[in-house]
Amino acid sequence: MNQGMFTLLLGLLLGIKHAFEADHIIAVSTILTEQRNSYKSALVGTFWGIGHTATLFIVGIIILLAKVSIPARISNILEFGVGIMLVFLGIRNFMQGRILIHQHEHKHNNTNHKHKHYHKGETNLHAHHKSFFIGSVHGLAGSGALMILVLSTINSVTQGLYYIILFGIGSIFGMTAMSFIIGLPFTYGVNKSPNIEKYIRVVAGTLSIIFGLYVIYQIGIVEKFSGHPS
Repeated sequence: MNQGMFTLLLGLLLGIKHAFEADHIIAVSTILTEQRNSYKSALVGTFWGIGHTATLFIVGIIILLAKVSIPARISNILEFGVGIMLVFLGIRNFMQGRILIHQHEHKHNNTNHKHKHYHKGETNLHAHHKSFFIGSVHGLAGSGALMILVLSTINSVTQGLYYIILFGIGSIFGMTAMSFIIGLPFTYGVNKSPNIEKYIRVVAGTLSIIFGLYVIYQIGIVEKFSGHPS
């Protein structure tokens, strides 16, 4: 295997690994709380990967053709935006899009029957749109570090774009698999115990807020010591 092929294969593997980063999983998890089907949960991850790849590819074309790098200041601002997004998603997870579970009691022939009804606040199409947007934001924020790697190891623009595409395919595969796995408790757990939905939603929202605040704080520290006010 020559060096070029090895670099492209590395891009695919790094893309899979990239999907498993904490902020990516936490952000997608806030959307998965709205899903009740493993297949649709997996699609949420797929759309995240597509959005992530689309942003990287567009930024990659510009950077590879212009042979420039994203300034650290801009990268920090983009990462700060990810932190804000995570906090927003966490708050939204508490306040909106929840599945309301009702038990209605009906009487038939002097026998009482209880029926559970699930009312979903948002369509799966909207969930996929949100996932695509979140993936795009993550792709934009992570483009700086990726482009530094690409520019330092690849001489050809064409090979650089191949690298980004394979990196994106890896991230799509990785997040699709992860979303499917994370979605399993929602698919099988809620029907058996409706309270599970409430607890998992609280956990996902809390983690998103905490991690978002951590990212914001971390970027603030970096900016402080780099001489740029955040």
